[in-house]
Amino acid sequence: MHPGPRSAQLSAMGKLTTHVLDTAAGRPAAGVKICLYQAGELITQATTNADGRCDVPLLAEAHVGEYEIVFSIGAYFRGCGIASPFLDEVPVRFSVIESQSYHIPLLCSPFAYSTYRGS
Repeated sequence: MHPGPRSAQLSAMGKLTTHVLDTAAGRPAAGVKICLYQAGELITQATTNADGRCDVPLLAEAHVGEYEIVFSIGAYFRGCGIASPFLDEVPVRFSVIESQSYHIPLLCSPFAYSTYRGS
């Protein structure tokens, strides 16, 4: 059976995912609290698993709009024995400009971070 127009439209909607890598230790960052906001409102929060990923997507359907993910990496690094990491919370603001999947990884150390739009 061929899906109807509504089914095809829903399947084209992308999801929003993330993961966190501890580049100083060369491993995934487990236990990092992540909060997702849109228009200043908290949409969801999650904590990274042993693979540095969330168990479910931050959004099952990423709609067009402005978003912010806040990664609480200071708490993660303090838990790793670094008493005073330079970074505490890392906010990443980005735009979803089309209905497709977005993957926003964070590569971090106690003193620096980078991010990009992954696949």
